[in-house]
Amino acid sequence: MNKNFTPKIIYFMCNWCGTGGAESASAHHLYYPENVLPYRVNCTGSLSTVLILRAFIDGADGVIISGCHPGDCHYEDGNFRERKRVATIKSIIESLGLEEDRIWFRYVAHGEGKRFVDTTTEFNDYIKKIGPNPLKERSDT
Repeated sequence: MNKNFTPKIIYFMCNWCGTGGAESASAHHLYYPENVLPYRVNCTGSLSTVLILRAFIDGADGVIISGCHPGDCHYEDGNFRERKRVATIKSIIESLGLEEDRIWFRYVAHGEGKRFVDTTTEFNDYIKKIGPNPLKERSDT
């Protein structure tokens, strides 16, 4: 693990449940790594594949997506659509030379602040272990 490497992690979260997990963490004074950059989307099902791939092309070392638990999606099945989309994105980023586990999908509910923090911390440690996004290095040359 490169202790000097601070990964750039983009965290897309659903407006209803994912952000609620972050707010719950804050209310309980739980802290997540400062290098995790949260982005609120109306529903993970509306999150574009292009936007996610753009994050990697622009140098993100990892991407986390959090949606509502099964059966709790405010738009019926947006969380299931995104979960399927992430499986497709994994194969796309592998073809670009990235590890498929640079993107995670996790269910995080409104009151699950600890789950939110645990997810960000675990993902941050994992990305530190595998190292920087190789696409970033290619674009720097």
